[in-house]
Amino acid sequence: MPKSYLLSRRIFLRGIGASGAMVWVGIPPLEAMFNDSGTAYGAVGGAGKLFESRFLLWFNGNGIPEKYWIPAETGSDYTLTPCLAPLAPFRRDVHVITGLDNPAARKPGPGNDHHRSMSALVSGTSFTGQGAGGPSIDQIIAQRIGGDSRFRSLQFGVCQESFGESIQRNLSWAGRDRPLPPEMIPQRMFNRVFGTKDLDWVNRKKSILDAVSEDAAKLKSTLGKADSRRMDEYLGSVRDVEKSIASLPPEYTSVAEPDSSGDLKDWPRIARLQTDLMVHALAARQTRVASYMLTKCQGLSRFPWLGLTSLRHHDYTHQNVETPEGMRILRDICKWHVEEFAYLLARLKAISEGEATLLDNICVLFIHEHAEANSHKNNGLAVIAAGHAGRLKTGLHSKMTGTIGDLYWTIADELFQAKLEGFPTADRKLSDIV
Repeated sequence: MPKSYLLSRRIFLRGIGASGAMVWVGIPPLEAMFNDSGTAYGAVGGAGKLFESRFLLWFNGNGIPEKYWIPAETGSDYTLTPCLAPLAPFRRDVHVITGLDNPAARKPGPGNDHHRSMSALVSGTSFTGQGAGGPSIDQIIAQRIGGDSRFRSLQFGVCQESFGESIQRNLSWAGRDRPLPPEMIPQRMFNRVFGTKDLDWVNRKKSILDAVSEDAAKLKSTLGKADSRRMDEYLGSVRDVEKSIASLPPEYTSVAEPDSSGDLKDWPRIARLQTDLMVHALAARQTRVASYMLTKCQGLSRFPWLGLTSLRHHDYTHQNVETPEGMRILRDICKWHVEEFAYLLARLKAISEGEATLLDNICVLFIHEHAEANSHKNNGLAVIAAGHAGRLKTGLHSKMTGTIGDLYWTIADELFQAKLEGFPTADRKLSDIV
């Protein structure tokens, strides 16, 4: 299709807020960004390059009920279990991987099983007594690919409750005992991504788009009809997120431990807002690497939207868990986790990037600190790899012999060309992944 204007993939809408703060709004992929072969125009000297791959580490805590989560069959014709049922529309986009070991979790040292498993899960190293013993896999990948985006990485969080130690509250680690805390308040994440702290915006009296309206109008005047329509749709979706955040109750602007009578925060609503913000950041090239912590390690969330208020999540994994009722409760909790993951995949698949989608250009890893929750099992881990970045194989359930470190090393090197010399606990690359 002829293009009246050649546009760099790296462009942002910029403006100045009333307080003088800079406002940044990324824009979605447009036809004007691509040559006739579907290659994106680069920012320097018109050099073109294909869409960049992105990486997302996605976590929820406390493990799984294996009988309701892990498929009985392997290969492409496996039956989706009750917990995985929300992935039915995306079974060709995911690879369910089971059987992975997490050997560093069993090394003697300080802390409880959750502490040791979490450190080993994200970094392949032992818990130090304060935090992870090394950088997490998302940060290792961010060091290789994140340097030319606005944010090297972004960390998103949702449910706030945990026992409160650093290893339980943080998914991303820059290095030994160096956590990168997730932002759990959508208002703050919106302000960070869009780069303004104007009082009128903080008080939700104006739209963030007001500051970039002039820049947006200039850009639209150079675009064809299809690109102009796509711009309107994208900026409209930014405004929708803005309105949703503005409608949150005032008490949602702070992180506070809920009282013992229950958790009254609407975590499903927060989860969707945070997912929407993250997808915007990934689509608009604000970052190429993100982490998303739906619930905490050894998490204590309640689930009133599931009718589960008598106990917290961690308690449900241990009390009456061997009874049919206890197993059904864990099934329903873990199914909700997967429903939120499926929402993420739907949002990624809805973003066009040339002839493909954002889901085609990302690798998402869905992990837990344990396999079977009640026994704190740290071998036979279950992971979901989603997306089509690099040569990631999808549409499968594979039972593998290997470690979580083997998986990370394979993904970092084969999908992102990180050229790692290895990864803690890794012995080999997994040929069944790519």
